[in-house]
Amino acid sequence: MTKRRLPQIVAAAVIEKDGRVLIAKRRQGSKLAGKWEFPGGKLEEGETPKQCLERELREELAVIAEVGDFICSSEYSYTPDWTIRLLAYRTTVISGIFNLNDHEEIRWVKPVDLVNYDFPEADKPIVERLIKEANAAII
Repeated sequence: MTKRRLPQIVAAAVIEKDGRVLIAKRRQGSKLAGKWEFPGGKLEEGETPKQCLERELREELAVIAEVGDFICSSEYSYTPDWTIRLLAYRTTVISGIFNLNDHEEIRWVKPVDLVNYDFPEADKPIVERLIKEANAAII
């Protein structure tokens, strides 16, 4: 019997501004290159998801952020030994000018338009949740 590896915990920032959400395109040469994602990254030992997001946003985008409420989580196995548990949080950028250290491109997108972008499987439940929230706000 093969021992199942624990999922890799990854925190994702849902950064909202003026009715739009920030998404970032993964750089060529990285895992899942060319796919769009919510910025964030892997938890390091001893970090909380919120601390992880604050650090990752400083490293990846050169911005200082305040991490807010938990939105949802998802889990997806890309390979038998690589499973991601993604934790999404509402996040507000407090200061800084976006600098792309880990991504090819960023875009501000209306939640309903997220369906037009190619996201990794683990991000798709977050996309669905944001679209559902946006549609509920219209009614």
